[in-house]
Amino acid sequence: MKYRLIKSVEQYNSYCRALESLLESKTKTRNDRDEIELLTLLIEKWDADHSHFNEADPIEVLHLLMNEQSLKAKDLAAILGVSKGLVSDILNYKKGLSKDVIRVLSTHFKVSQEAFNRPYKLTNASNQYIRNTSRIKNRKELELTS
Repeated sequence: MKYRLIKSVEQYNSYCRALESLLESKTKTRNDRDEIELLTLLIEKWDADHSHFNEADPIEVLHLLMNEQSLKAKDLAAILGVSKGLVSDILNYKKGLSKDVIRVLSTHFKVSQEAFNRPYKLTNASNQYIRNTSRIKNRKELELTS
């Protein structure tokens, strides 16, 4: 048997190189396509078993992906179409990720939206209540209580 379950980092890297080589080839036979499919499954299984994304909060994931692609906060601001200040607040746990920001991030980094759509603690206590809008009192309620 040519391929087996991946059991080491060296084997993982070897399979990744083999997959890249097959994907770069101009013409692909039926056997090549089958080999691509098998290598993809084996690599995805290894990634799923050894992924730290499930343990990391969304901002840690964002930092990892930014480092991987050598992106700075200003680059991320341009990608998201928001101010550098907002990106700074997000990266420093002062503001949460909006649905629109999550969509853009998942599309840009080609990861599931679930990687960014998990609860995490904000450092600015005054902004934490925003996640639960049912706790926000409207103007009428404020006038009644004063």
